Amino acid sequence: MASQNAAPDQARTGKVILAETDVHRVVDRIAHQILEKTEGARETVLFGIPTRGVPLAKRLSARIHAFEGIAVPVGTLDVTLYRDDLRLKAARALGPTDVPPGGVDGRRVILVDDVLFSGRTVRAALDALGDLGRPSSVQLAVLVDRGHRELPIRADYVGKNIPTALSESVRVSLAEIDGTDEVKLYGGEVQ
Repeated sequence: MASQNAAPDQARTGKVILAETDVHRVVDRIAHQILEKTEGARETVLFGIPTRGVPLAKRLSARIHAFEGIAVPVGTLDVTLYRDDLRLKAARALGPTDVPPGGVDGRRVILVDDVLFSGRTVRAALDALGDLGRPSSVQLAVLVDRGHRELPIRADYVGKNIPTALSESVRVSLAEIDGTDEVKLYGGEVQ
């Protein structure tokens, strides 16, 4: 009987995939990978995709600075008006787009988001970025890749791959927004 009760409890409370220390370790690892793959983050700008991509981008910048003393500029890229599901969902307030000094022209831009799922948010971010200028290249860093892509998009930097069912969901909590750092997987269909 205990196994039958475990599924409903997990569906409500979620299964912790990354605890606070894991989130910190993953951010450190991504920061190191960025340094390795970008010649020390030379001519690199991080753009966080709201909501949780923004604090993640700031954390990555801070960790890169702590490791190498390099100040990587951080911007915010609101993708609301570029989404292909605007007419399908309730109205959403526009967020700020903040471009760091020096802009994006000729620089490497790394888009930062919490979860990569269908790829549609990243597609919207690419469209929004195109309106800001012409970067030399664009890369993608995500805390979690849960699969189920609908578009041919992949991340260059992934904190954790979490294979999921379509009926499951992944929730990222960050201290700056939610008061805690963790990633939880919530079960889909409960029988």
